[in-house]
Amino acid sequence: MSAASEPLDSELAASAVAGDERAFSSLMHRHKDGLYRFIRRYTGDAEEAYDLLQESFTAAWSALKRYDRTRSFPTWLRRIALNKCRDWSRRRAVRRWLTRNEGLDSWTGQNLAADEPSPETNVSDQEQLSRLDRAIANLPAGLKEPLILTALEGLSQDDAGRLLGLSAKAVEVRIYRARKALSSALSLGDA
Repeated sequence: MSAASEPLDSELAASAVAGDERAFSSLMHRHKDGLYRFIRRYTGDAEEAYDLLQESFTAAWSALKRYDRTRSFPTWLRRIALNKCRDWSRRRAVRRWLTRNEGLDSWTGQNLAADEPSPETNVSDQEQLSRLDRAIANLPAGLKEPLILTALEGLSQDDAGRLLGLSAKAVEVRIYRARKALSSALSLGDA
């Protein structure tokens, strides 16, 4: 099937609402990689991201009747995932407070092998990626969300603002503050 004959997200959503589970499966398949990356960047934890991805798709299935087919399906789906990530952050904060465990779960990072670098380079790159992931995960939600949506997900500041309920200028300011906080955390080795 060529890309031109692929059904639009809105058409698949309408079919899914009408009871076609394969249509929703097609939507999940189409958007799972991008949504996983978004959640993974938010949490800094590959396993948690997978669980939250499943929760996001379950919530999307439940809310599909309320999806406005004139709007972007990926943006609608990201909004659901963002809410799941925020819930996860709140639960995690409560667990840390209850257990007095302030450390982050360890994450070893992804193997980013390209052109077979030396094992020492791989270890160094993984350590740097892990530090960056932890630093992003440690940012307050108000800074983390605009940064992930624009710098990592490629949304414009206007689109990120609409998703977050902020002005484009507020998104710009928060991105600036997030980058400054990341720079500080990475230079001090806090991540």
